Amino acid sequence: MEVLDQNQNAYEAKLKEYVTNEKSAVSLISSIGYLMYEKSIELVLFRNPLVDVSISEVLKLHKKAKTISFAPVDIQTTCEIAKEIINLKLAPSKLDLGRLASEWVNEKTNFSSLSDFLNNKLANFKEDNSHQLNPKDVVLYGFGRIGRLAARELIKQAGKGQQLRLKAIVTRSVSDEEIIKRAALLRNDSVHGFFQGTVEEDLVNKALIINGQIVKIIEAKNPEDVDYTSYGINDALVIDNTGVFTNKEQLGRHLKAKGVSKVLLTAPGKEIPNVVYGINEGDLDLENDDIFSAASCTTNAISPILYTIENTLGVVKGHIETVHAYTNDQNLLDNMHKKPRRGRSAAINMVITSTGAGNAVTKVIPSLKDKLTANAVRVPTPNGSLAILSLNVAKETNVEELNEIIRKAALEGGLVNQIKYENDPELVSNDIIGNICCSVYDSNATIVSTDKKNIVLYVWYDNEFGYTKQVIRLAKYIAKVRRLIYY
Repeated sequence: MEVLDQNQNAYEAKLKEYVTNEKSAVSLISSIGYLMYEKSIELVLFRNPLVDVSISEVLKLHKKAKTISFAPVDIQTTCEIAKEIINLKLAPSKLDLGRLASEWVNEKTNFSSLSDFLNNKLANFKEDNSHQLNPKDVVLYGFGRIGRLAARELIKQAGKGQQLRLKAIVTRSVSDEEIIKRAALLRNDSVHGFFQGTVEEDLVNKALIINGQIVKIIEAKNPEDVDYTSYGINDALVIDNTGVFTNKEQLGRHLKAKGVSKVLLTAPGKEIPNVVYGINEGDLDLENDDIFSAASCTTNAISPILYTIENTLGVVKGHIETVHAYTNDQNLLDNMHKKPRRGRSAAINMVITSTGAGNAVTKVIPSLKDKLTANAVRVPTPNGSLAILSLNVAKETNVEELNEIIRKAALEGGLVNQIKYENDPELVSNDIIGNICCSVYDSNATIVSTDKKNIVLYVWYDNEFGYTKQVIRLAKYIAKVRRLIYY
């Protein structure tokens, strides 16, 4: 009987603890929503988004954070901090609750109160005229896989202090039937699921109304043919996701259209800056350059890891093998194709093909020039890819040190939005879908040779969504609408 009572008491205590945490999560979610939509302050937890996240997801993120950051972060502390942030007069910003909570726990004896602590940490975030944001109009030129995901993200991030405003989508033809079909493709996605919002077709005005935002659907055979100002669009950033125009001359045609000031290509570009946000955006000349490339999904996946290894251990030489999900460029069934092997059925074959990622990464990290080779294998999965980095490094290392180098890069410094450190031993490709980071480092798969200078790293990436997040980050930078960030 005594044992039964002990078991029952343990059961009740654990359940009570969880319910208490749920109540704190409800309170935290309320604070997150208020700050986001009333003050344009976004709260994240070790870079993980918290807006529109459920109670159970909030609790799961807190638990996961402890296994990666080793920081004493609990839901009660983050809830308390979020409430206190509401009382502060801050500029539009993105604040990491995980970092703030960890610092508060470790440093609270140095401050008279939580308010004193936050005022000290966020001293440079005070609201003033120098931090005001003027939203940038955005036009999506093309509406394929990346275009639709970009639309979802741009709409999702709307609210007070909005940074990028999706004003129009350009396609080669526009009819009532096409608008209805494009709306359906935006609502439903076989890989990424249902759009968590509302999409209405306005056939009379040739528009989609997405979460209350009017987005014009514009027909154009040529980029220079559109007068965007006639739609109330000015000084716009065009995000070209068609893959048709890839060099400076071709993309420059967008700048001939009225109402356009900048162009961003969602593919590797020629004769224009190729950028992996988090690494080389600081090299851009935003005053004189108007056309930019967000490089490729694979380049965005491997560059953060290569950059980190190059700056710590030094890369002597290496080979990159990408195991890539099939794309629309391949045939569903065997048919003619201009490239070798890609004409064979993508759904039932592994297809060896080329990738320009090895050369492309040298445009982002010049010190790696002539050090890398690369190849690709397209596999029968619609999304979720893997890059295998086999590197010879200059300094000796071991698995523990190597993993710690990447773990720190994922938590500190300029690549916290790009690198996700994973320690789940059961990780597979489907687990990567929807990940906001372009590089998901699989720590359990790391290999170091007996000579301690040859290493093999496994980097997962959502080649659609993870890449799209990088495109949006770069778009904000180009448009000069990035908020203040505390990571």
